[in-house]
Amino acid sequence: MNTVHHAPLALVDQHALYRIMALRVAVFVHEQRIVDEIELDGADLAPTTELFWMQDEDGEVTATLRVLVEDAVHIGRVATAADARGRGHAGRLLTAALQAYPGAVEISAQAHLEAWYGRYGFVRAGENYLDAGIPHVRMLRTPR
Repeated sequence: MNTVHHAPLALVDQHALYRIMALRVAVFVHEQRIVDEIELDGADLAPTTELFWMQDEDGEVTATLRVLVEDAVHIGRVATAADARGRGHAGRLLTAALQAYPGAVEISAQAHLEAWYGRYGFVRAGENYLDAGIPHVRMLRTPR
């Protein structure tokens, strides 16, 4: 059974943190070929940033996302391991993050995932744009 965890970087177990970062690099750098943007961009170090992840019984991280809190709450870096996709892991993490941050939340979604984020109450807030060569759309979720 995969369990949901969340914590600021300073409180994440070093083994889990390594696996979170390895998953992000595997998905964004190796799989999606995002090489012109720095994956480990320093934002994880901000005291208001919180990491969310799912870990299986063997300690493997199967999915992750991060919440940045600056002027607004922003969810990003949503990634699921290739062999764990289609099992609802990212949805469980997104639900957990939205419960932890019940106010207004924004995302920069890959455009092909607009309908998926829409299931969680996000709505388009502008035109598509390119980020790291991939079509994205800004989306917002406001409290109900």
